[in-house]
Amino acid sequence: MARTPSFCGVILAAGESLRMGRDPALLPWPPQPAGAELRGTFLSAAVQMLLPHVDLVLVVAGKNEAALAPVAYANGASLVVNPDMTNPDPSGGQFGSLRIGLQEVLSRGRDAAMVTLVDRPPVRMETIGKLAAAFDQAATRRKWAVIPEYQGTRGHPILVGRELMEAFLRAPESSNAQEVERAHQNEIEYVAVDDPLVAVRVDTPEQFAALTAQLRTSS
Repeated sequence: MARTPSFCGVILAAGESLRMGRDPALLPWPPQPAGAELRGTFLSAAVQMLLPHVDLVLVVAGKNEAALAPVAYANGASLVVNPDMTNPDPSGGQFGSLRIGLQEVLSRGRDAAMVTLVDRPPVRMETIGKLAAAFDQAATRRKWAVIPEYQGTRGHPILVGRELMEAFLRAPESSNAQEVERAHQNEIEYVAVDDPLVAVRVDTPEQFAALTAQLRTSS
């Protein structure tokens, strides 16, 4: 029997991008000509990508809380703070933010999450639909999560059920998400999608410039 999940969106946005030189959550999106009025950001685009498919969206922030709060609230999301990422020398990292976000999902009575990283452009709506449909059927194959793949490269958003959320929360603090994923390979379904954006991550100004140039050319 297919499950009927109650999804919560989780956007991990607490980290600093030293290579980018600015907060990736506030990068302009969609791409706009130089000097144009800012219409949106990576963060607002991520919230809008998830909202049609979830009950609520949680943005996990760190010491950038004050900068992200207006964007999150204006787009209908809630904010959760990773206290470790507010320290001058943060130790919790992305895995700590993931655990805080997932604990909040469970505390709010939801049993599934769509998780993405803020330094990625939003994927196509049909991609989210395909992943949600795969997750809906995954319980019949005893799968705990659905992860998209584009040409063999795994990406985001990932769709996580209660079982894998609890596995993340039980893991030692010294672990990382990849280690937990490897430990539960047999319980994860990898879904091939025809959407290169699932595998795109923007870490540097050069990568962002290349991505925006590519999208302007293809539009």
